[in-house]
Amino acid sequence: MMDEPLSNAAPETGPFFQRDRLWHPPALTPHYKTSVLRSPQRPPVSFSDTLSEMTGPVFGHNLIGELDNDLILNYARPGESAIGPRIIVHGRVLDERARPVPGVLIEFWQANAGGRYRHKKDGYLAPLDPNFGGCGRTISAPDGSYSFRTIKPGAYPWPNGVNDWRPAHIHFSIFGSGFAQRLITQMYFEGDPLIPLDPILGGIADPRAIEQLIAPLDMTTTIPMDATAYKFDIVLRGRRSTLFENRLEGN
Repeated sequence: MMDEPLSNAAPETGPFFQRDRLWHPPALTPHYKTSVLRSPQRPPVSFSDTLSEMTGPVFGHNLIGELDNDLILNYARPGESAIGPRIIVHGRVLDERARPVPGVLIEFWQANAGGRYRHKKDGYLAPLDPNFGGCGRTISAPDGSYSFRTIKPGAYPWPNGVNDWRPAHIHFSIFGSGFAQRLITQMYFEGDPLIPLDPILGGIADPRAIEQLIAPLDMTTTIPMDATAYKFDIVLRGRRSTLFENRLEGN
């Protein structure tokens, strides 16, 4: 871990921020067929944090490679690049009070421009791009900012219904101070007509929550004749997060 600068700021005090359980989709969402088998059959049980969860393992910031945040080049052969519309994804990692969260490990993975993942179990007929690996990582800066280059992923069919398609999306994994502190989410693209038809997003009751998963086009960061840009802020619950959903008062 990088050394954090010393600060005279007083520690945060006050009541916990209450988790809004209605903000998240229910574990059982029948029209998203996979949730029928994956959803818990019994009420959740709360366990105390273990020592390993509170202290580690941690990731090494010096393990980040020069091209880890450039999916256009990080898997490409010399002199070549990934195929597809070139984009920049950028934003900030913020806590529940909109303060920056620095030093966060952010991983991302996605399908290629044709909608196919580089995975042996992906049976979609779209071709693989030999110059696109589909994954990368970066670390948030002192002001919470992050960015990476990639190509815009394609939509793809999936066997949930007779004719269900996943909208174009990028997966994110955000780690805290250790690997046991992890948030996994997805980013969608503004204006995608498949978003309202997606059974997974259909499990989210509040339209405002869906909007927070959609990255708007950001022409101020677009590079002319090169790449468009999309802005996606990642808002965490912060230092006083609720790790267990049945512990409503917080940690």
